[in-house]
Amino acid sequence: QVQLVESGGGLVQAGGSLRLSCAASGSIFSINIMGWFRQAPGKQRELVAHITSGGRTNYADSVKGRFTISRDNAKNTVYLQMNSLKPEDTAVYYCNILPPLHGYWGQGTQVTVSS
Repeated sequence: QVQLVESGGGLVQAGGSLRLSCAASGSIFSINIMGWFRQAPGKQRELVAHITSGGRTNYADSVKGRFTISRDNAKNTVYLQMNSLKPEDTAVYYCNILPPLHGYWGQGTQVTVSS
């Protein structure tokens, strides 16, 4: 059973930064694409960024230039560095493989950006 545990969220003022972490267990980490998703109140969950096992990255237009996804295969951890945060970035952030599997969703980590 794969477990994904997100951490690093919090309350930050607009313009601030946060670094999220996703710790993965199991043997899939080094061979799968990992992604960060977010879900704001009343909205559908959306893909924010993803990274391949080879380190290639892709970002949603809304976060491009502000967020950076990275991974440490030795630690089975994927990170999301979020800079220049905006109130519209407020959401619960989750990680998952791509394509996402229902059973892999964790509790997420809340990010709240105040104006």
